[in-house]
Amino acid sequence: MLACNRLASIIKHTRISTLTRYVTTWSPVGAAFNARHHKRLDLSEQNVGLFGVPELCTQAGFAVVEDRALKETEQLVNRVCCGPPGATTVETFDQLSDSLCKVADLADFVKVAHPDPAFREAAERTCVNIGTVVEKLNTNVELSKSLRDLLDNKKVLATLDPETRRVAELFMFDFEISGIHLDEKKRRKAVSLNVNLLDLSNEFLMGSHQPNKIEKHVLPDHIRHCFTIDGNCIQIGGLHADSPNDLVREAAYKIFLYPIPKLDDGQKPRNCDEIPQIADGKTLRQNNERLQTMRNLKTRVNPRNAELMPWDHPYFSGAVRAERYNIDPSLYSPYFSLGACMEGLNNLFSQLLGVAFQDEHPKAGEVWSEDVRKLAVVHETEGLLGYIYCDFFHRPDKPHQDCHFTIRGGRLKENGEYQLPVVVLMLSLPHPSKNTPTLLTPAMMENLFHEMGHAMHSMLGRTRYQHVTGTRCSTDFAEVPSILMEYFATDYRVVSQFARHYQTGQPLPESMVSCLCESKRVCGAADTQLQVFYAALDQVYHGKPQNQSSTKILQEIQERFYGLPYVPNTAWQLRFSHLIGYGAKYYSYLMSRAVASMLWRQCFLKDPFDRDMGERYRREMLSHGGAREPMLMVKGMLQRSPTIEDFVDALVSDLNPPSQHL
Repeated sequence: MLACNRLASIIKHTRISTLTRYVTTWSPVGAAFNARHHKRLDLSEQNVGLFGVPELCTQAGFAVVEDRALKETEQLVNRVCCGPPGATTVETFDQLSDSLCKVADLADFVKVAHPDPAFREAAERTCVNIGTVVEKLNTNVELSKSLRDLLDNKKVLATLDPETRRVAELFMFDFEISGIHLDEKKRRKAVSLNVNLLDLSNEFLMGSHQPNKIEKHVLPDHIRHCFTIDGNCIQIGGLHADSPNDLVREAAYKIFLYPIPKLDDGQKPRNCDEIPQIADGKTLRQNNERLQTMRNLKTRVNPRNAELMPWDHPYFSGAVRAERYNIDPSLYSPYFSLGACMEGLNNLFSQLLGVAFQDEHPKAGEVWSEDVRKLAVVHETEGLLGYIYCDFFHRPDKPHQDCHFTIRGGRLKENGEYQLPVVVLMLSLPHPSKNTPTLLTPAMMENLFHEMGHAMHSMLGRTRYQHVTGTRCSTDFAEVPSILMEYFATDYRVVSQFARHYQTGQPLPESMVSCLCESKRVCGAADTQLQVFYAALDQVYHGKPQNQSSTKILQEIQERFYGLPYVPNTAWQLRFSHLIGYGAKYYSYLMSRAVASMLWRQCFLKDPFDRDMGERYRREMLSHGGAREPMLMVKGMLQRSPTIEDFVDALVSDLNPPSQHL
């Protein structure tokens, strides 16, 4: 195997010695994602509306679909309240949920992703209106009584299949956490508080991404150009963590994280606090060693300011990796064209699960941006499983985040047909140029695999009820399929099937993949310790009242779990958007990574293309969504029930050199 520090010269030599141009032949999917989009103009083609919803040809259509959903909701509420307890009760509840979710989920995506402000505003109004209705339904006594009558009737309950019974219990749980047991006055108060909470959550999420401003004269002349200048002020909208300039990183950290007062107003899951506590004990020593390595490097680079600070962690983590392994993303990107990566995913899913992508041309008005691609997901024997809309490219006003949106959940309809799932994968990749396809860094490629793990979870779920379809499962299980895909993305047997230089067709050298994997492990303990800190902070914020400010709590938890000092007059927690929606559940990232690690090592490390194991993975895990207890699904794959110590050991094992590494 070639030494890592020789990679750059080897690649240079390879390029020089390639005398003939290799013509790369891509599959239809690979070719579609490597081709530049050509604007199509056909005035005779009928506008089918967003996602094929005819009313959504214009933003005014949101009011129409919202009104229709609310009328259908009223009919379904009457039906479930008048009918006898039984399986039909749960089926009607799921229809009720589906009717609202199909509108709310679509609007939830459009309000953040549509390039037209009018569409975004209309979608936002619909989200608020549907959310208010849901809060009222969750405190509807008559509606909850129909479900309670079912769950209290042991004779009828015994006739229900396990999935139906679990869904009934999940719906009942929604009632209980909304305060259905309270008297009428308190229930109305609960509805009001929950509606206000939705508004505050939205305000927090929006505020957490807003830039901070500072007068221009406050910053030294020689670093002002690194930020956005707005008249006499400078806008800082991020941490600039990759800047090689110490002062730029420090200024960005202190200004972007300066407290925003309006954002600072403000049953525990079983075993959730054990993960951070046990993981902390097992990773702290390794973390301290890695932080010391970063300190040593900073001392060499800047001996007059050698103390390692929080704004240094991302930069020097990358610097340590680069120094030891000569990891330069620009050396990898030519092998990771977007088309190549999509072809790699297609090949992997075909071999592992018998599933393939088919590129479909969207109809007029079906997509919100011309560069959105539509994929049909087709099983070799079962046929069409669902649709993935790929919104991959950067555009103004589009959030800079990688995420998966459920637009429509799968479920068994009353006529016996299956409602096919529809999802969107949103990335923020650069557009292809005239002569060059979109080229991904290793991190971008890994993120693409991660998000596609979510999409396939949605596609392969075949639950009876949409309330538990695909990623609508326990929070501490939702990230398992996506994190598992990260292991496939860094295994050379998988990568070698698609990573080819977009110009020469040369395959990515195995040594480069090995160096990339080793470089990630170098500071893995520090990265894991950072997640332990986040999880512990989330637990305290959502635990018992502390009678002190959120910033004081942050300082105490950071000093205990992180290893780097708190910076006065900063409030990192106000930029921690995962505090919304994950309340007391951020530990789930650690849990999911531990489960994914065990699945990879015990089920796929020997052969990442093992079709029998792929079928077992679908049968035991992916197909159930949230219809089965997560631990039962994990047990089905691993053939045993892991303990908390097993989960933590799996996390720690990823920080050490494996017995077999490709």
